[in-house]
Amino acid sequence: MITASQVKELRESTGAGMMDCKKALEATNGDMNAAVDWLREKGISKAAKKADRIAAEGLAYITIEGNVASIIEINSETDFVAKNSEFTDMVKEIGKIIVDNEVSTMEEAMKLPSSNGTVEDLVVAKTAKIGEKLSFRRFERIVKNDNESFGEYIHMGGKIAVLTVLDGANSEVAKEVSMHAAAMRPSYVKSSDVPTDVLEKEKAIMKEQLLNEGKPEDRIEGILVGKVKKYYEEVCLEDQIFVKAENKETVSQYVKNNGGSIVTMVRYEVGEGMEKREENFAEEVAKQING
Repeated sequence: MITASQVKELRESTGAGMMDCKKALEATNGDMNAAVDWLREKGISKAAKKADRIAAEGLAYITIEGNVASIIEINSETDFVAKNSEFTDMVKEIGKIIVDNEVSTMEEAMKLPSSNGTVEDLVVAKTAKIGEKLSFRRFERIVKNDNESFGEYIHMGGKIAVLTVLDGANSEVAKEVSMHAAAMRPSYVKSSDVPTDVLEKEKAIMKEQLLNEGKPEDRIEGILVGKVKKYYEEVCLEDQIFVKAENKETVSQYVKNNGGSIVTMVRYEVGEGMEKREENFAEEVAKQING
């Protein structure tokens, strides 16, 4: 009888998925060392060796079925692998799995059934097969109502993905908003979405800049009002000038003119906020000399 603690121990030592660890222990009658060898022979445990590598390439992907949509980011180490059919098929499968299941946390998502055990098992198996560290980084699952429209836009083959929901406007308008967001990189939908601590930090920086410029202290609060408005225009989708506007209308005004309002927007840019892989400088020089 294979125990859960045995499976856990093997999983921690090899990085293989739970189902693979269970199979290995069953195949070796619970012998831990033999189970490690079994996983190595099957090419599964090598996924563990890649755990400390940086995976900052990959794909952002959107799946829509009726009133439910998912937007996901799955990373690889190189852009080459991100174009591999093994990788892209896995991305599509996970996108559909998220749409089909009511989950909100990564922990829940990783436990969902897939074509290879769980989603976690699928990622580990593909890591072993492809030979690079792969990582399911993040997702959002959005459910809209019948009066709302999804707008999806994927840029540069999956480097950027934007999913927008509009109330009252059609999917073409929603797609235009998603294309705008891909280009202009808003961090928030509306000004009220900006966290208080983020805004206060920005205001403190603005105030310091004004003092350094020699502005009188009694005028600074008044000047800050205009600077905060400018900040919102830079980081909030609704307040940005719509990229296709000829009369400087904001995105909010563009949507309103088309009979709608913005409900939500999710923008994923592959690898944003992650440490990028750095090539060894000496190796790079050698490549150039020998190239």
